[in-house]
Amino acid sequence: MTGVLYGVGLGPGAADLMTLRAARLIETANVVAYPSLEGGDSFARAIAAELIPADAQEIVMDIPMTVERGPAQAAYDAGAASIADALDAGHDVVCLCEGDPFFYGSFMYLFARLSDKYDVEIVPGVTSITACAASAKTPLVARNERLTVLPGPLPEPELRARIEGAESVAIMKVGRHLAKIRAVIDDLGLTDNASYIERASLPNQVVLPLAQAPEKAPYFSMILLVKGTDPWL
Repeated sequence: MTGVLYGVGLGPGAADLMTLRAARLIETANVVAYPSLEGGDSFARAIAAELIPADAQEIVMDIPMTVERGPAQAAYDAGAASIADALDAGHDVVCLCEGDPFFYGSFMYLFARLSDKYDVEIVPGVTSITACAASAKTPLVARNERLTVLPGPLPEPELRARIEGAESVAIMKVGRHLAKIRAVIDDLGLTDNASYIERASLPNQVVLPLAQAPEKAPYFSMILLVKGTDPWL
């Protein structure tokens, strides 16, 4: 019998925002897998650190943060192979994923490589969007309103067009794209409708009107833009 692969969402960063199901799987795991920045620490492991058994086998996937996709794909190939070895040996594997596994989650790349051969179960997690909305105290949508999710690296013309046609917008992966995003929103006259959030749910989180946002943003930052009137009126 082969083991079961669990893709476990950890939520946005605060350990107490993990679900009970995620915590129970982690604290009873024999094998735990997680991504890390190449040569650096793993944010996913840091979230779950207090729950990982001391005797658990740990599979670390060092993911290069490069524009070229080749190196990252090779890292996921290697990680999938190590996970497959553990599954073939009959061990369940708990794979840790920040946020939700199927919402911009790194687990999707492992799922694509392993789901046709092994039993895979997904444990959803609190998304960064809902965490940021809670931190900013900003209702996103109500009734028949629409929420548009945009990645910050989009080209400026596409970013502009999609914001213009949207009602509420969550712009993720802000990081080094902050200046471009801010310029587009300002040019559309929507700066007063926008909030900037970084490291939501963590002790060092920052929540500011976009007009007061810093010049540089970390990767874990987001802009929420809500047009129109108060949705509760």
